[in-house]
Amino acid sequence: MASSSQSRRVVITGMGVICPLGNTLDELWSGLSERRSAIGRLEWVDGRGLSTDLGAPAEQFRGEIDDFGPLESARKKAIRKALKLMCRETQMGVAAAQRALAHAGLVDETTPDGRYEPERIGIVYGSDYMLTDPDELSAAVAACLDTSAGDAAAGLDRRRFQYPRWGGEGMRQMTPLWLLKYLPNMPACHVAIYNDLRGPNNSLTQREAASNAAIGEALRTIQRGSAEIMVAGATGTRIHPMKAVHALLLEETATDVPPEQACRPFDRNRCGTVFGEGAGAVILESLESAQRRGAKILAEVLGFGSSTVVDRQRVAQRDRAAANALRLALADAGLSPAQIGHVHAHGLATHSADADEARAIGAAFGDRARDVPTVAAKSNFGNLGAGCGAVELVASVLALHNGRLFPVLNYTTPDPECPVRAVTRDDEPAGQNFVNLNFTPQGQATAIVVGAWDGR
Repeated sequence: MASSSQSRRVVITGMGVICPLGNTLDELWSGLSERRSAIGRLEWVDGRGLSTDLGAPAEQFRGEIDDFGPLESARKKAIRKALKLMCRETQMGVAAAQRALAHAGLVDETTPDGRYEPERIGIVYGSDYMLTDPDELSAAVAACLDTSAGDAAAGLDRRRFQYPRWGGEGMRQMTPLWLLKYLPNMPACHVAIYNDLRGPNNSLTQREAASNAAIGEALRTIQRGSAEIMVAGATGTRIHPMKAVHALLLEETATDVPPEQACRPFDRNRCGTVFGEGAGAVILESLESAQRRGAKILAEVLGFGSSTVVDRQRVAQRDRAAANALRLALADAGLSPAQIGHVHAHGLATHSADADEARAIGAAFGDRARDVPTVAAKSNFGNLGAGCGAVELVASVLALHNGRLFPVLNYTTPDPECPVRAVTRDDEPAGQNFVNLNFTPQGQATAIVVGAWDGR
């Protein structure tokens, strides 16, 4: 049950995903339970000078209206019309949210006799920092180049960008509503508009910690009585030219290995993270509201914790932040480490991040750290950016319903620096609850505790 300080119970009544394993809950679960890797070779990398071509795109998501799940005609028309105003990240986020609303039985309930008040339903959505695709800027940049600066005789192109020409010549080459495609608050705005959600609305940009942060904020919003229903989730990508460059400069990235073996969380021979993309969303609802409208309850959100830790030189202390988030989430849920069924780890598959995470689990769980089953869906589809936490949380809710966990792919050689019990069997029990953990390179960490619904 929920902690005494937060007496209002909050349940999950709908879920939706867009991920490299597919666009449905069944596809996500079958991919995980069948040990399927979605990691392959990225065709767009060719010719861009990147040192890796490994990645897991959400190939089944084409950005077409049918990818957004079941929609009644007016809503379908509105979303189709607005697709040109959405970048791919926003499209995936909206699609995951629409699928979650449909799964919860809410897509047709904004009619005058609907089962919820528009003012009592809101949304909190997370995202990465959103970057423009360079191709969208190329014409504008070209218009501002000084064409007289080249040295044609030497075969050199020394043209320089002329900043004073940007406002008059460069901007004319841009799509008028270009900026709207890349604002990180747009996923929440679009979903609220299409579904007449007039309640609390917020957007969080905390990279990989954004999903749990959004779900945690939605939890608190309902607990304090500001809403009855909240859409919560996040969308993100690492499959983007500029983000790929950032990752290659700053992070350990897998290269020169077979794609299906590339992501190896907690394994001694892990070789780095893998680019991915995706979005996930859940519908959080007060228990009273869910029971009143006869909704199918999928799970209960029991606790939330977050922390950011950096040292005096502003160097991230990820292990301490993650340990704090875990402790806070467990305390909020009123559960001890011995009562946790499994941990869904961040599992980035880099040497430093996995070691930090293992230390965090050890600090928060004590002796239990070596015994609690630990899973990491990134082994199947890499790092989905801000969307990873929501998709991973949905995966663990599905594990609760199926009564068993999915294995960590490519875990063959335990690492003494990562003393966690990574799941390798197909018949490992999921338990009655789990904690979902994510953190960022900057030392931000968030954790959510979710329990199976027992009908009480």
